[in-house]
Amino acid sequence: MKYLLIGKNGQLGKEFYKQFTKNNFDFIALGHQDLDISNLDNCLEVVNSIKPDIIINTSAYNQVDLAEKEFQMAFKTNAFGVHNLVKACEEKNIKLVHYGTDYIFDGKKDNGLYTESDEANPLSQYACSKLMGESFLNEYSNGLLFRVSWVFGDGEQNFIHKFKQWSKNNILKISSDEVSVPTSTKTIVDITLKALENKLVGTYNLTNDGYCSRYEYAKFVCNALELENIIYPVSMTSFNLPAQRPAFSAMSNKKIKDTLNIKIESWQDAIENYLKS
Repeated sequence: MKYLLIGKNGQLGKEFYKQFTKNNFDFIALGHQDLDISNLDNCLEVVNSIKPDIIINTSAYNQVDLAEKEFQMAFKTNAFGVHNLVKACEEKNIKLVHYGTDYIFDGKKDNGLYTESDEANPLSQYACSKLMGESFLNEYSNGLLFRVSWVFGDGEQNFIHKFKQWSKNNILKISSDEVSVPTSTKTIVDITLKALENKLVGTYNLTNDGYCSRYEYAKFVCNALELENIIYPVSMTSFNLPAQRPAFSAMSNKKIKDTLNIKIESWQDAIENYLKS
């Protein structure tokens, strides 16, 4: 199988690149400078030239707060970029893998973790753009969507990297009323490849096991790094951020575990393994 990896410079793209190289996959990896997915003609030209069997799209506009002002940029990549990739895939029935977000939910569910069948109600421009991208992918019969949350890996756009920067200050304030699931890029890549082996299509939640607040997340990372910061739990509203986040957006990964008959490591184990590596 020939793979086209889009978004090679992001943290998820880097993990795919590493595993593809390690396992001698037949693949071509492109960054934004090589392919502008918001341009339909560019998508058609590149896909028709490379002729992949599978496209993995890890590109995203993920500046959640900036998206409140730069919403056109968010929609160009997260929504219309997906539409353009679908159009480029349709003629040859190319498998298209894309990644969504837990932020499409409003956080008001009061009877358990979010499942694939729960109704979305986005609270921000970023979340709206990601939900529209989902809707375009859902129109394609050979599409595979994974909703992920609080992704961390080799990059700077994740909580662990930011925490390391913040830890230069002895006293930190972290929100205790924002709950989801830290999820490693390694987990995402491993399960994506297993899903492709099993020819899955449709929508699946893909997270590590368990859930936590940002405060619990920070405490765990602090202890794992053997730091001595004092961390205070505060409300999300303390930070007065432009974009509203769901208070509780933890998703259930039961569907993908049952479908593939696999176990998924806890977010705690995933973080420890990431820090060791």
